Amino acid sequence: MAISADILRGHIDYTIWASGLLMDAAHHLSDEELNRDFGTADKSVLGTLVHVFAADRVWLRRIHGQAPTSFIEPEDRDLARLQQAWPVVHRGWKEWAAALTDAQAMETVPYRDMAGNAYQQPVWQIILHLVNHGTHHRGAAAGFLRAMGRTPPKLDLIFYYRSLAASGTAAS
Repeated sequence: MAISADILRGHIDYTIWASGLLMDAAHHLSDEELNRDFGTADKSVLGTLVHVFAADRVWLRRIHGQAPTSFIEPEDRDLARLQQAWPVVHRGWKEWAAALTDAQAMETVPYRDMAGNAYQQPVWQIILHLVNHGTHHRGAAAGFLRAMGRTPPKLDLIFYYRSLAASGTAAS
């Protein structure tokens, strides 16, 4: 499957936009709401945000040929920390993607999972996984917000495209 670097950059921009909206929504929650256990793997809004952040960070390290040593650090489980650290990871993705060519999007990246198993995937698959993974978990967090009587932000890709159109920015 051929996919352009521009499409991948657009999807990275989308995932950054959507994560930012959800972080803004989380900022308005009480500590009890932020940490309310919904009985899922990531338990809470905060736990889900931490999971997505950690995955974004791990995949950025992998795409740069670095082996992550851990997934979630204890200090990651803090909203204020996420508000500082996640934009740094997002900038890393944007800087990396800015130089991405169509040919590089098809190249294979070797990496190891957290258990040490070796894999290799084309760059485009990694990026689409990154975006899809974030979308899945942001959807869960949006459901948690609804369960608490909150209105989650509109995170669908079509709303991202509409926000670009409203601001006069063309989608990649």
